[in-house]
Amino acid sequence: MAETASAPVLENLTLWERVYGYLRAEILEGRLEPGAELAEVALAEQLGVSRGPIREAIGRLASEGLVTVRPRRGAVVRSLSKEEFLELYQVREALERMAVQLAVPRLTAEQLKQLTTLNARMREAARRGDVDAFFEANLSFHALLLEASGNEKLQELYQQLLGQLGRYRLRSLTLRGTLRRSVSEHAAILRAARRGDAERAAQLMAEHIRVPQRRAKALEEAELR
Repeated sequence: MAETASAPVLENLTLWERVYGYLRAEILEGRLEPGAELAEVALAEQLGVSRGPIREAIGRLASEGLVTVRPRRGAVVRSLSKEEFLELYQVREALERMAVQLAVPRLTAEQLKQLTTLNARMREAARRGDVDAFFEANLSFHALLLEASGNEKLQELYQQLLGQLGRYRLRSLTLRGTLRRSVSEHAAILRAARRGDAERAAQLMAEHIRVPQRRAKALEEAELR
């Protein structure tokens, strides 16, 4: 099958992982919406591969909670219920609070400089109203703190959680308030980190993540879509 921009032919090396990466990106970017069917035959033809790698990739996506496999009916992109959305944010709060507590005593001058730069990028993106640039810097800010924690298992769990929440980033932003508010909250976390106050930085991080939780509780189920 000829290669196209929308459906690239995938190389044979670690083929199922390439299929998995492609489908995961399609889900997280919203091109495959909740409820969309993942038909093995159609996907195999679209991507120019056999059904085996498709089946393995779908299994991996199911283990991450991104798709639901229905016996004899195929797989569909999974949507989060309001309860699941809140539960994921509760887990995120716990993981990031612990990460910050571990990270602050270990932060180097270079890492603090990087956090400062990322917060400045968020501020500039907020000023321009550039949501994509804001989220790129935002994710890097949080990822740096997770990495600085030195706890690989914590980072692994966090990446799995982000996989499920990634599709809802715009909804999370709506629940949070504004980009400017988020920038201010990150700046406060950074100030506490510079002082070496791990407990205060962790508390501020927990409060930062708790904002969308509180607002989501007041929404109807359909409003989270």
